[in-house]
Amino acid sequence: MSGLEWESQRVFLAVLRSGSLSGAARLLGIAQATARRRLENLEASLGVSLFTRTPTGLTPTASARGLTHHAESMAIAAEAFNRMASADTDVAQGTVRLASSDLLGVEVLPELLRGFHHSHPGLNLELSINDSLEDISRQESDIAVRLLRPSEAGIVVRRAGALRVGIYASAECIDRYGKPTSLEALRRGPLIGPDRRSADLRRLVEVGLCEAGQRFVIATDNHLAQLAALKAGLGFGLCPATIAAAHGLIHILPDSFSFEVDVWIAMHNDLRNVGRIARTFGALGNALSEYLAG
Repeated sequence: MSGLEWESQRVFLAVLRSGSLSGAARLLGIAQATARRRLENLEASLGVSLFTRTPTGLTPTASARGLTHHAESMAIAAEAFNRMASADTDVAQGTVRLASSDLLGVEVLPELLRGFHHSHPGLNLELSINDSLEDISRQESDIAVRLLRPSEAGIVVRRAGALRVGIYASAECIDRYGKPTSLEALRRGPLIGPDRRSADLRRLVEVGLCEAGQRFVIATDNHLAQLAALKAGLGFGLCPATIAAAHGLIHILPDSFSFEVDVWIAMHNDLRNVGRIARTFGALGNALSEYLAG
């Protein structure tokens, strides 16, 4: 194992992610023949087969699945090393990796980052946008925006403010189903809500929007998909007020139902002295605070 090259392991990881040699080659920006040679060298060094060839691509063997976690960890460490080495402590150059939930990452952050991006043209921003948020303590990302207070050790946390969340619907939805005048009436209408994410369902039960076991006319754990369903007029559902206003959604029961969700921004304590990361953290934190206050 000590003699294995990281480049061969990168090909292994890229094949896992793409399912084929051609896909791995595209991900890594190398020739397919190079990817094949590196994978074959890795299999020869390990003395095991890592993939079985099928008509639809490459399927990982049990040996490959056992190595996946280690390869992912090495990739995270290599990416963190490259970010840290990309420009020393220069504020104006280098790379900063931001992690965020899908809704904030798509609907909020790009607009907030525009001014900062224009004033720092030499700074590259990597946006990791998904609901499986990256671990700040392991430096999978430099900065994270979260809707739950981060609890990892060794990180700097700042509360940026709170999203005001209410029930919204499109004009088309209200034309079709009418505008509910009470929570009881709302519960009888078509609701958009979570599918299998129990934490989201618990939140809806806690705020009184529904009961445990509620069936939703559109059920999805993806918050962007929930927003799309709201915009398409498929039902009533939760949405942050600022995002709802941007899409022309209509507030339902504004005087009797709403709640707040705190927004947090965090980074690893060791990164406070890295100029570009500290500057990005401060600028994004200030922009988030202004956005949430407005």
